[in-house]
Amino acid sequence: MSNHVLEVMNLKKVYGIHTSNEFEALHDINFICDQGEFICIMGPSGSGKSTFINNISTIDNPTSGKVYIQGTEIRTMSSNEIGKFRYENLGFIFQDFNLLDSHTIYENIAMPLSLKKIKPSIINEKIQKLAKNMNIETLLKKYPHECSGGQRQRAAICRALVNDPKIIIADEPTGNLDSVNSNELLKTLQQLNQENGVTIIMVSHDPLIASYSSRLIYIKDGRIEQTLERKDLTQEKYFQHIVEINAAESKEALHQ
Repeated sequence: MSNHVLEVMNLKKVYGIHTSNEFEALHDINFICDQGEFICIMGPSGSGKSTFINNISTIDNPTSGKVYIQGTEIRTMSSNEIGKFRYENLGFIFQDFNLLDSHTIYENIAMPLSLKKIKPSIINEKIQKLAKNMNIETLLKKYPHECSGGQRQRAAICRALVNDPKIIIADEPTGNLDSVNSNELLKTLQQLNQENGVTIIMVSHDPLIASYSSRLIYIKDGRIEQTLERKDLTQEKYFQHIVEINAAESKEALHQ
């Protein structure tokens, strides 16, 4: 049986089809992610990183090509099936939080479990544990607009983790966190990956954050430009290689 948790075949994404502004954001991408990988996606601004992660995680639909998550082709699923699939299998962490302003922090975090009709006592137990780990226990009765950007991001992280997802999709997850909370989040993700076998696909522009991953995918102009695997490298050596890739790409951009 295949261990591929995600398989992408000939993925293309075109915006503004049949208009004068037609733009192909992703070009014929092929990509495989195995169960338990921690993948970081990097690339210059406008390279297609977020478009790619949205198209492989049910948020957006590819123009052509196939995306299989745990063996299911997502383009063949109905909107109801995709909704159910999301809250049963996926956890999302975004830089812009995506919290509901009309709900408390507690209610926002509880939402994935409420959809699964989990007992309130179990929901409460999970939320209290996560809130303590992310240092937001005192914020649970507040609304998002009453919290700082960092606090809202930590709440969004709790919401992503509360469902014990098989796959975590993270788009610049530390973008609104200070260095201490960024470090705590990355350690949490690394622990989930190494101890629980949770698959993580994360977008970041920061080589230090990328060095927590087990494989780097570098996207440029809507294509996978290169791949780097950590294997038996120390985190420091892996970090140095990531810095070198970014420096080489930046140097090339300056000479274009």
